[in-house]
Amino acid sequence: MVEPWQDTALPAHVRAADLLARMTPEEKAAQLSSVWLGTEPDGDAVEVAPGQHAYADRSAALDGLLPYGLGHLTRPFGTVPVEPAEGAARLAALQRTIRAGNRFALPALAHEECLTGFTAWRATVFPTPLAWGATFDPALVTDMAQAIGTSMRAVGVHQGLAPVLDVVRDPRWGRTEESIGEDPYLVGTIGTAYVRGLEAAGIVATLKHFAAYSASRAARNHAPASVGPRELADVLLPPFEMAVRDGGARSVMPAYNDIDGVPGHANTELLTQLLRETWGFTGTVVSDYFGLSFLESAHRVAESASDAARLALTAGVDVELPAARCVDISDRPADALLDRAALRVLTQKCELGLLDPDWEPVSGDTPVDLDPPHMRDIARRLAEESVVLLANDSGILPLPSTPRLAVVGPLADEQAAMLGCYTFPRHVGVHHPELPAGVAVLTLAEALRAELPGAEFVADPADADICLAVVGDRSGLFGRGSSGEGCDAADLELPYGQGEIIDDALASGTPTVVVVLSGRPYALGRWADRAAAVVQAFFPGQEGGAAVAGVLSGRVDPSGRLPVGVPRRPGGQPAPYLAPPLGRHGDPSTVDPTPLHPFGHGLSYTTFSWDAPHCDSPELATDGETTLRLTVRNTGDRPGTEVVQLYLHDPVGTVARPEVRLVGYARVPLDAGASAEVRATFPADLAAYTGADGRRTVEPGALELRIAASAEHVHHTVPLTLTGPVREVGHDRRMRCEMRVK
Repeated sequence: MVEPWQDTALPAHVRAADLLARMTPEEKAAQLSSVWLGTEPDGDAVEVAPGQHAYADRSAALDGLLPYGLGHLTRPFGTVPVEPAEGAARLAALQRTIRAGNRFALPALAHEECLTGFTAWRATVFPTPLAWGATFDPALVTDMAQAIGTSMRAVGVHQGLAPVLDVVRDPRWGRTEESIGEDPYLVGTIGTAYVRGLEAAGIVATLKHFAAYSASRAARNHAPASVGPRELADVLLPPFEMAVRDGGARSVMPAYNDIDGVPGHANTELLTQLLRETWGFTGTVVSDYFGLSFLESAHRVAESASDAARLALTAGVDVELPAARCVDISDRPADALLDRAALRVLTQKCELGLLDPDWEPVSGDTPVDLDPPHMRDIARRLAEESVVLLANDSGILPLPSTPRLAVVGPLADEQAAMLGCYTFPRHVGVHHPELPAGVAVLTLAEALRAELPGAEFVADPADADICLAVVGDRSGLFGRGSSGEGCDAADLELPYGQGEIIDDALASGTPTVVVVLSGRPYALGRWADRAAAVVQAFFPGQEGGAAVAGVLSGRVDPSGRLPVGVPRRPGGQPAPYLAPPLGRHGDPSTVDPTPLHPFGHGLSYTTFSWDAPHCDSPELATDGETTLRLTVRNTGDRPGTEVVQLYLHDPVGTVARPEVRLVGYARVPLDAGASAEVRATFPADLAAYTGADGRRTVEPGALELRIAASAEHVHHTVPLTLTGPVREVGHDRRMRCEMRVK
């Protein structure tokens, strides 16, 4: 007889509730628990999470949980290198052990990191999220995420801990490379595109870090976030709201930081009142690694581990990751909290098919290719679209086909220059030097030799026609690099003294092209008038070497646009793009925060003209919409892609407003001499903002839409007038400006 919880014809929540009613309190608590195998301090694993070794020996062991079941299995592929087929077979065997150990034969939900691809040995390494932002291409990001999810599902993984939706507020923050950019609309649309792709593959997408993690004081990892309610509401929260509402994300991870003294893992207002009651989220909230323990040890708002569990579950956390230490089956939380969280976990397992009577783990009997040609092709296209040509006043680029080249700098022949901190080679592989990277990663020097077979490479810049100075970052974790988690910067000076390399190259008298391969923007104003050209790539992945070389040679027309501004000076300061008038340069201060290259900036090897736009209705109601039409022409002699950006300027507000903010964008690929019409449907909802009373409203009055190539390079302005009453908008508001190219 099939019990109701096993009946696949019934809704998931009904099945889960039936199973929950049959469970003991210990079995319910086990569903909130996780196990991270292979992380013992004397084992093979290295520390890839803060506190990993400190807490590993105090976490619950698998054997002790087996009679009751298990909620999550942590990183079966991303902890140590394992061949894909072998890893799938090991995971399948482990799932059989877990099922055999509990009376309902329930498997665990297996999760992995997947920020730059499946973080496993031999899996395709994609560009880092900051590079996704530089593409301004949500459709391609969806393709990437679906491919990543499909590969994870093929080996038995159910949940991915991505994307990062933190809006960059100060690029000194080490995790800038993991973020999509400094604009909430760009982060929201690109991040939602990733969520859609991962969820379409059947993998649970996990939004992180909720919330204000990137707004920490002095850009320090884990530091308190000093943000007001309006910055939180209008800058930091919208990407999460969009990904929940429009992307269908089924999991959320709280942030390590506190906001005004309230830690993210104990924030009922965020995790329950906003996320669930206002936004309607029905998935699971999983803790960041050791986030519950930090309530006791770091935030000091809990007296004990069990007290930390109580605080977190009360706030709305459902699962303790990566290993159960605070949620203890022998000292379980209150029944109501236990039932609420366990029901959510069981419902999600039911949605994934883990409660079905015929569920079987992936066998691992057949070969598994985690780096197939179609995934490398997506990685190549993403990398090519993400490279930003910052400056080319001399016209030195594209390079001639037979140049005499000097390629200098510590990153010129370094694989690390292509890889972010959450790629397997930099996350785990660096601690296994006896093994190869697992995937082919060309350095820029290697890629240039393949790209320019007629070039002559010399060591001395003085003997060259052109010098390429290759500088930037090596990613790492917790101080083991210049960029990445726990690798925050005191200022935005190029690390490792690399500015001297550029100075020496320029002193040779040879025209010098600066190539920056990094996880954050660095101050380049020192060379603004001296470098022949400047190219920026943000950890472009395993195909990044060929992509950058292709841009330098001209095989690829550069179409990347800056997702973060490039500063002129190294003094650390919050990103200036979304600043109100007093946050910009002016007489009251001697410090000029104006970036060298603004948000949205990027050049091409061809030229474009933008016809004057037509606006269907320059006057619209506060609940209306209008459509703009614009023709863009490629006036050059080669194909290229323009990125049309739409910004909103609000002349007068009830609170200080950003001078401009992005509300729409579209990539426009054009052959030489071709043209295309861009249509933008602008809803009045996008003019909403949060006022002093905490209400988000659309107000009547004058607005201005700016059609631009960057936040500062405006081609046309379109005045609008909103009419009618002040209108309060909520979770059902329109959050997108639909842009079509035809």
